Amino acid sequence: MMALSEAGCLVWRQNTGSLPDRNGRLVRFGLCVGSSDIVGLCSDGKFLAIEAKTALGQPTDAQLNFIKAVQRQGGRAGIARSAAEAVEIACTP
Repeated sequence: MMALSEAGCLVWRQNTGSLPDRNGRLVRFGLCVGSSDIVGLCSDGKFLAIEAKTALGQPTDAQLNFIKAVQRQGGRAGIARSAAEAVEIACTP
C-alpha cells in the first residue's frame, strides 16, 4: 500500500468476511465475496483493485471474477505478489 501511495494512488485495505455479533447473528462486512484486498484510485482516477497473494497463493474463482468485472468496466485490477507488481498493475494503462 505504501508503494501504491508513493506511485500516486489513493488506496484502502478492504477486508471481506463475516463474524458473529454478541447475539450470535452473522454480520457480513466488505464489498462483496471475492472483492480485492486493496481498492482505490490510480493517479489518473481509474478504479484500482489489487488481490495480494503470496508466492504460492492461488486466487479463488470469486476473486478472479471480481478482477475481470473491474477490468471490463475500465478499471485496473490484478493479482500482485509484490509491491512492484501492484504498482505495475496500477500504473500500466
